Amino acid sequence: MSPLAAVLFDMDGTLVDTEVLWWQATEEVAARLGHRLTDADAPAVVGRAVEDTAAHLVRATGAPDRDGIASALTTAFQQRVDEGAPMRPGADRLLAELERAGLPFALVSASPRSVVDSVVGGALAHVPFAFTLSADDTARTKPHPDPYRTAAERLGVPAAACVAVEDSPDGAASADAAGCTVLVVPSMLPVPPGPDRVFADSLEHVSLDGLRRHVRERAAARG
Repeated sequence: MSPLAAVLFDMDGTLVDTEVLWWQATEEVAARLGHRLTDADAPAVVGRAVEDTAAHLVRATGAPDRDGIASALTTAFQQRVDEGAPMRPGADRLLAELERAGLPFALVSASPRSVVDSVVGGALAHVPFAFTLSADDTARTKPHPDPYRTAAERLGVPAAACVAVEDSPDGAASADAAGCTVLVVPSMLPVPPGPDRVFADSLEHVSLDGLRRHVRERAAARG
């Protein structure tokens, strides 16, 4: 019998194509501060929490108001999300497969609650998540383990029996630290390999049987 108990999905860049919207929002706010965003900024922007990106812009520009920058980033991102966030290829099919199988799945995001609610009320309105977690729902967000640990606890299952589906280095680090098996489907940034990480080019190539196999293989490798 498969030990897979639940699947925990990242949102931005994993289920919905919002990483490009976050980049655009950061570009807009950075330009107001006199900073032109380049590829060198990507590790501090892609897959990062609002506060992390705001702190990076403070370092890059010398602007003193981190909270104000974080608010501006959230507003600029929210405006774009409200205009529509398309789903990533294969996401709908995989979510439907999990639903048919009766396997619990939840959303674990580093975005603010306002953004999560906007996406869940829009592009993901048809998806029956067990619950959604935002950056506002834990003391620390990604790359810390708190979000994925909290999600497993809410579901009443061990983190080791969960697969976390992620697209970014910070998200993968969070899931690793919580003890999940990590399925990485990269979007804008490369994600380094790790002992508990498996990779797919697209969710189009991911199935429930494959997720179960990943957890079994990890359990066997750990003895």
